[in-house]
Amino acid sequence: MTDSDTSDRKSAKHKAAMEKQKNKVDDNIARADEERGVMILLTGDGKGKSSSAFGMVMRSIGYGHKVGVVQFIKGVQLSGEEIFIRDKHPEVDFYQMGTGFTWNTQDRSGDIAAAETTWKEAQRMLQDESLRLVVLDELTYMLAYKYLDEEMILDAIRNRPVEQSVIVTGRGGGSAIRDLADTVSEIKDVKHAFRAGVKARAGVDL
Repeated sequence: MTDSDTSDRKSAKHKAAMEKQKNKVDDNIARADEERGVMILLTGDGKGKSSSAFGMVMRSIGYGHKVGVVQFIKGVQLSGEEIFIRDKHPEVDFYQMGTGFTWNTQDRSGDIAAAETTWKEAQRMLQDESLRLVVLDELTYMLAYKYLDEEMILDAIRNRPVEQSVIVTGRGGGSAIRDLADTVSEIKDVKHAFRAGVKARAGVDL
């Protein structure tokens, strides 16, 4: 068998495999005929959950959609996402709890009060039909620490406008919010520079 024959066989095998894959993809696309917003949960102990959510914020802005963002936990330390939204896209409905991480505040009653105030903003966004995308960043911690009522949160997400998509980020949060989600992506922590003593980098970590 010549090298040319071997190459032809590889090409034919590749073509057949790609045709099979394309048919499978086309069939899946054809079956997906329901038009509505989705709820996405980005969880796991790895880095990149909020970054992924903000990538979808940029995607929505690119289509001219109205977007709302609520950040639980974060807000004391300035982030690149905040700078970008406030300076370049002030049209985004953006709210931060602003208390920082719970292990810094060490004030449960104060954190609960801040969470309740912040949830009112999130609830408002979840009732706003003009918002095509709402990001509830680090919301799972509010469930894990029992700062907010679980059923109240699930009901608000469940009863949002039909065309509105919601992204929830954070570790844990329990099985109920995972069950409610249409899409769940879990980011695994394999290796992190911080554990090797490397400082957080603006534009990468912040």
